[in-house]
Amino acid sequence: MRDMAPGSGSGRGPGASHDPAAKTAHLPVLCAEVIAALAPRDGEVFVDGTFGAGGYSGALLAAADCRVYGIDRDASVLLHAERVTAAYPGRFTLLRGRFGDMTALLAEAGIAQVDGVTLDIGVSSMQLDQAARGFSFQQDGPLDMRMDTGSGESAADVVNGYEEADLADIIYLHGEEHRSRAIARAIVKARAEAPIERTLQLAGIVARVVRGKPGHHPATRTFQALRIHVNDELGELQRGLVAAERLLKPSGRLAVVTFHSLEDRVVKRFLDRRCGKGGGQSRHLPEAATVLREPSFMPIHKGALAASDAEAARNPRARSAKLRAARRTEAPAWPADDMQEAA
Repeated sequence: MRDMAPGSGSGRGPGASHDPAAKTAHLPVLCAEVIAALAPRDGEVFVDGTFGAGGYSGALLAAADCRVYGIDRDASVLLHAERVTAAYPGRFTLLRGRFGDMTALLAEAGIAQVDGVTLDIGVSSMQLDQAARGFSFQQDGPLDMRMDTGSGESAADVVNGYEEADLADIIYLHGEEHRSRAIARAIVKARAEAPIERTLQLAGIVARVVRGKPGHHPATRTFQALRIHVNDELGELQRGLVAAERLLKPSGRLAVVTFHSLEDRVVKRFLDRRCGKGGGQSRHLPEAATVLREPSFMPIHKGALAASDAEAARNPRARSAKLRAARRTEAPAWPADDMQEAA
């Protein structure tokens, strides 16, 4: 959910009035807070790992005479990248790929270290609003959900091809849906009669099993789970955090916006350990051989920041957003496998 609907968001956020591209850009959630955490200065280099419609990139470029590298695997962002490039000649570059691969992507561009990294995790408003992408349970479209369309398994492949137990596990673990077994059983029964190929078709199957709460569609958690699985979103987030730790210079800043508890849990655990709250030692080594590690990050603010009441009122998608931010220390980056220990 990277970008908000046109005309919504913090009208006073950086980039809202000074960004030459702002008239056509979506203003992302917690934009002012993200820019405050990243504190861009002239001559610095930043990575917008989830470029989307370019909201954070535009805000960074408007706030200082800096350079920004945007990363996105979705080909539909190219028009937005052209707009930002035209607005800030010589200061913006789009790199096509996954933000979990940002170290390699930046290396190909000749960049070994950066001053700041921002990540806005999950599906973007653009993707949700396009029925043909298959993310929405409220619009009919092909059951796809791939962020990089045409690459890897689609949601339809998963729904029609996975065993019932595996479907139940995905829906429970990635959707935190307590009716996961009943939903998986209903899916298997329905697909025996005809393949499940449309979003509203799947939403209807789930709705016959789950009783929705007011303002909450019964298929919300199931669609979330399938999307996370299809795009390996939690694995990508883990890889992105580790990559950012390696790319950031001492005093470099990391700002991550999440939209549900699964994402936030990954970020919180990562930063807690890297900031020294997790003991800084490996659980897989004998006690005598335990290696104590120096904190590689220090928190920029206590805990997570949430959207203001005013922003949440303007944009319902901001209500669940959380921002966690930290500043890189001079300590070496921790081993990548420590991310798995903390998960």
